Amino acid sequence: MYLTIAIAVTLVVLLFARDVTRSAHGAISPRRSENRSFGALANLLISQQNALDAHLAYLLAHGSSLSRPVFAARLTQLSQELPGWLTEAEHLRRPKLVNDVNDVIANSTEQRIDAYQVMFADLAHRLALPWPATGLVDLKQLTPSQVLIQTSQQWGVERRDLIAQPGMVRLLALTSSSARFVQQVGFAHLVSSPSLVLHRSISIATVLVQPAPLPSTVGKLVLPPVTSIHLGVSVANDGFVTQPVVLRVVLTRTNGAARGTSTVRVLSVTIGPLQSYAFVFGSLPVQPSERATLVIRVTGTTTHPAPAQTRTYQVVMSPAGTG
Repeated sequence: MYLTIAIAVTLVVLLFARDVTRSAHGAISPRRSENRSFGALANLLISQQNALDAHLAYLLAHGSSLSRPVFAARLTQLSQELPGWLTEAEHLRRPKLVNDVNDVIANSTEQRIDAYQVMFADLAHRLALPWPATGLVDLKQLTPSQVLIQTSQQWGVERRDLIAQPGMVRLLALTSSSARFVQQVGFAHLVSSPSLVLHRSISIATVLVQPAPLPSTVGKLVLPPVTSIHLGVSVANDGFVTQPVVLRVVLTRTNGAARGTSTVRVLSVTIGPLQSYAFVFGSLPVQPSERATLVIRVTGTTTHPAPAQTRTYQVVMSPAGTG
C-alpha cells in the first residue's frame, strides 16, 4: 500500500515539474522576443544619436573653415533629426522590461533632445545665424554639455540590465564626443572665424519708375508731363543674416513755386538671408516742367545696423504738350 502511495506521489511530482517547466518555457519565450525586439529598436535609436554626436563634433572642430550658409545648413540638418528621436523613444516605453530600462532610454533621449536644441540655438545666436525661435527648455541649471555627458554615463550603467535576461541583449553605449569638445574648447574659435563672422550688407538692386523715363544720361530721369509718378525699389540683403531695413525716398523740388518742398516716403521690412524685397511706393506728386532731386536711401536699423546705400537722380519733367 505504501509502495502504491509512493508511486502516486512520485507521478504527481513529475507531472507538476513537467507543467512548471512548460510554463517557464512558455514565459521565457515571449520575454526573449520582447527583449530582442526592444534591443534592435533601442540600438537603432542609439546609433542615430551617436551618428549625430560624431557629425556635430566634426562640425564644431572643423566648422571654422566653412562659409556661414554652409555651416548653418549643416547645423540645421542636424537639428532636423531631433523630432524623429522623440517618436522612436515613445515607441520604446512599452512593454515594460526589467528595471524599467525602457523608460531610462526614453527619458535620456528626451533630455538629450532638449540639450541639443539649447546648444544649437546658443551657437546660432553667437554666430548671428538665422534660427527659428524655440520655447524655453529647462535643463535644471545644467549646461547642454553636462546633460549629454550625464545621460551617456547613466545609460552606460543601465544598458547592461538585459545581458542576463532571456535573449541576452547587448545594448550600445551613448557617446558624448561633441559635449566633451564644447567643454574643452567651447565656441570661441567659431565666433572668431573670418569665414563665419557676420558681415551685414544691403544694396539697392533695381529702381523702376512709371511712367517709363525717356532716354537720357545715367542718373537723370526725363519723364513725360504727368502729375504723379510711381516708384518701385528692389532691395537686396547681401548678408547671411536676417536684416531689418528702412527705405527712405525724398523727392525735393528745385525750381518753380514749390522750390524747396519735399515729398517723403518711408517703408521698412525685414529681409531674410541673401534675399530681396521689392518696395512699391504709391503716387509721388509732380508737375510738368518741374525739376527735382530724387534721393533713394536704404539703411539698417539702430539695433541691426548695416552700411547704407544711396542713389540720387535728377528728375526733369517735360513741359505740358510734349508727352
